[in-house]
Amino acid sequence: MNKNPIPDLKSYQFEEVAFDKLMQNRIHKILIVCSNYDYYMLEEDGRIDEQIFNEYTALNLRYPPSFAHANSAKRAIRMMQNQNIDLVITWLDIGNAKTIETSKLIKEAFPNVPIAAISHYSTQLRERLNKESTGAIDYVFHWNGNADIILAIIKLTEDRMNAENDIEHIGVKAILLVEDSLKFYSKYLPLFYKVLLNQTTAFMSEGLNEHRRMMLMRGRPKILLATNYEEGLNLFEKYKNNLLGVISDVSYFRGGKRDPKAGFKFLKYVRGFKRYFPFLIQSSDSNNEKLALKLKGKFLYKHTDALEEEIKNYINYYFLFGDFEFWDPVQKKVIAKVKDLTAFQKALSTVTPEAIVYHAERSQYSKWLKSRALFPLANLFSKVELEDFEDPEQIRKFLIKAIRVYKSFRARGIISKFDKNRYDEYLGFARIGDGALGGKGRGLAFIDSFLKRHRLNQKYKDINISIPRTVVLSTDVFDEFIEKHKLIHFVAKCNNDEEILEKFISKPLPNWVLEDIEAFLKITKSPIAIRSSSVLEDSHYQPFAGVFSTYMLPNTEIGKMAEMVSNAVKSVMASSFFINSKVYLKATSHTIEEAKMAVILQEVTGKQYADVYYPNISGVARSINFYPIGNEKPNEGIANIALGLGEIIVGGGKTLRFSPYHPKKVLQLSSPGSTQRDTQQYLYGLDMNPDSYKVSTSEAINKKKISIRRAEKHGSLKFVASTYDLQNNVIRPGVLHDGIRVITFDNILKYNTFPLPEILQDLLRISQREMRNPIEMEFAVNLDVPKGTPKEFSFLQIRPIVETNENMTKLPDDFDKKDTIIYSESALGNGKYDYIYDFVYVKPETFNSANTREIATAVEQINKKFVESQKQYILVGPGRWGSSDPWLGIPVIWPQISAAKVIVESGLNNFRIDPSQGTHFFQNLTSFKVGYLTINPFINDGFFDLEYLNKQEAVYEDTYLRHIQFKEPLCIIIEGKSNKAAIYKAGFKLKTNQESLEESIDDLPPDGFM
Repeated sequence: MNKNPIPDLKSYQFEEVAFDKLMQNRIHKILIVCSNYDYYMLEEDGRIDEQIFNEYTALNLRYPPSFAHANSAKRAIRMMQNQNIDLVITWLDIGNAKTIETSKLIKEAFPNVPIAAISHYSTQLRERLNKESTGAIDYVFHWNGNADIILAIIKLTEDRMNAENDIEHIGVKAILLVEDSLKFYSKYLPLFYKVLLNQTTAFMSEGLNEHRRMMLMRGRPKILLATNYEEGLNLFEKYKNNLLGVISDVSYFRGGKRDPKAGFKFLKYVRGFKRYFPFLIQSSDSNNEKLALKLKGKFLYKHTDALEEEIKNYINYYFLFGDFEFWDPVQKKVIAKVKDLTAFQKALSTVTPEAIVYHAERSQYSKWLKSRALFPLANLFSKVELEDFEDPEQIRKFLIKAIRVYKSFRARGIISKFDKNRYDEYLGFARIGDGALGGKGRGLAFIDSFLKRHRLNQKYKDINISIPRTVVLSTDVFDEFIEKHKLIHFVAKCNNDEEILEKFISKPLPNWVLEDIEAFLKITKSPIAIRSSSVLEDSHYQPFAGVFSTYMLPNTEIGKMAEMVSNAVKSVMASSFFINSKVYLKATSHTIEEAKMAVILQEVTGKQYADVYYPNISGVARSINFYPIGNEKPNEGIANIALGLGEIIVGGGKTLRFSPYHPKKVLQLSSPGSTQRDTQQYLYGLDMNPDSYKVSTSEAINKKKISIRRAEKHGSLKFVASTYDLQNNVIRPGVLHDGIRVITFDNILKYNTFPLPEILQDLLRISQREMRNPIEMEFAVNLDVPKGTPKEFSFLQIRPIVETNENMTKLPDDFDKKDTIIYSESALGNGKYDYIYDFVYVKPETFNSANTREIATAVEQINKKFVESQKQYILVGPGRWGSSDPWLGIPVIWPQISAAKVIVESGLNNFRIDPSQGTHFFQNLTSFKVGYLTINPFINDGFFDLEYLNKQEAVYEDTYLRHIQFKEPLCIIIEGKSNKAAIYKAGFKLKTNQESLEESIDDLPPDGFM
């Protein structure tokens, strides 16, 4: 029967180590107090500055300390009053003064500054200290002319200064040395620190990036020095749970008297704590070896010719520094030797059961991990004992699974430096190159970090909330490609997208990039999205949403895959210079040289159904709802979701709109008729035929448009669809009934089979708080997973929704809609526009859904004239502007209407479409502070004086459009707080505050009539 329950690794929460809180106290400046002669000898013979600098550099230590010199106590105190001295080192004799007296004077003036005394004559110094010292000197050392002792003094002092916080509170490990011989511990300590710091250099490879590697160095084991029994016992009791082992002399003071057996008494005490706790007895008397071994300790003879080598070997073996050696007690040999966690994990799968048990009963797994500063995993292993498991195979499975869980935990929230030789399936986010990540890349890294900080990845049972596996080719890859092939002048002159793409494809990516891409592809088994991440994308002011290209690639054999990825990467880079991108750059006052592009390689969330691949849910959610309906509130946010790839959402197709706080009240599902009419009619999937991907300026080159009826054969509708019973005119949940399938997401929104509304509530709230700005997020969900596997919620992107900082404008108190051309109560934006003369509208009498592409072309031609003249205009038309579905509105893209400052979506009597929201098009309108109005006067939603417009003379008119140019600028007010807006008729003048005040005074009755 198990003594302790084995931790459930599914729900186990590792604690992050606060490496940034370690080693807070450092030695930066050292004052050496000695005669001028001694200091000269130290500088010339020892070259103290140079040696310490070389030691720090060789051991990858940063910030070597600087040294100052004082030749008297008086001068030392004066210098310490004017400088920040962290450590004083004093010599045995200082001219005519005495070491003890000097130290006392310094200690009285600066009680918190540690003092170390060194001498060639350690025996004399010890005798004097026993007679005269009153605690003024903190450490005493023997000087043998080797500057290594200075490094040891510095590190020992830093270890003591940081021990309380680092060992007791954070869990850093330590070695306890109990030794009262100045000569021997002055010899041991430099050796110990060399071994420790070399060990630290070895385990730095466990860091996932340069910053993490340097942070790991702070987690190196510390050394604690005690010179008598009571000191040693006190340090052992205080830190025993974090000690790697003890090294002790035999004879030292105990109870105020020298005890020739003190070390053995200490060993007996420690054995009462733990059977296999490493304890090394070292003695000048070789006769002590027998008793040391009898007490289950190890023995070292102090006068052996190979003392340093034997101590080094003991530390490496018993404190489990260096490689981990799997020992099989039956075969009596090492059967595996590993140097890092990845190799350790692999070896666990193959070593014998006897080896598994041998190391488990000695707690050597956790010790090895502790020595490598892998504290979270070591602490988990420390929670279980050998007897907690039924057999060796259960131990093996537990260890392997725990390492997997830990490696996934460790990689979350970290931007790892990509290393093709070390990259594995546990790294969620890695960068290739040292340049910028670009806007989307930064956003993904940010998402990864706050998901971990808020522990959202494990908040919901059996649901994994994360970003998909991601690798970013940073901007220096882009820079190298552009510079190597001298492309900047070519793209500056060329305005043909096809020519630009062809030129980029013809040039090879750098070899080192291709090698890293292949290493990534060996790990991933999913289709890959190749996404743009320009430095200009998703910024707070000019998000550039949807301007640059994204390509999706089916997974196939690695050679073909690498070729496709390479071409897609170059295609994304080329899109930085396509015509649409240049229009954007010009509109935002950027040059093409500023359009540096990072490229994201990201696994696509979803599952393969027949010959296509797609998620069960794609979605866009915003933390602010500009069109609240019913009980919805603007700050509760809004979401649009669809079956299949997200193209249908960002392209403005029919999707399901719902508030995460009111998921059961969906306007589109308010009646059987609207459910059938207003819900999703088709979806997009990735064509899994590798030959479907061709180099193209079109992102849709290998995406298939799939009918809902065809999707039913995939089996994917069971998660998201209901059935329309035509005979009874009712919607039935699920797909077990006969009838027409409709995409309602009822299973999720009404019956809570997946907590999507709750997840979105959390993510929108936390994301907005983290960014201090309303946000838009994209996500995808895979529900169709094998039994026992967590469902996947993939957080794909985050970007700010740009809001104006201007003061809120208001419609006048005496507002009358008869003064307006257009009045809307569903308006987005805020401000007063009084500089627009031009009004372009689609003629309702000639509008037909079948002709929307022709209308888009006509609008583009007018827009070009406005761009050339650098003027802005009002644009009005039926349905959704920017819809990818021409039956729902006019399918323009942003450059085709880039000069419009106010855009109006107007319903017609026979053409009523819900307003757009959650699209790239929509995002760009708000980003550029374009007034965005929705009206539908045929159902008393707003006002549109079409008769007034038709009476005005047109400067241009064709089959579909009329362009009116007024002699005076129109007055436009968008009241952001209430979402109301008005476009006033020509000649209307808003009264200023002063004019309103004067009128109010004129309206007052004469004196005497009050």
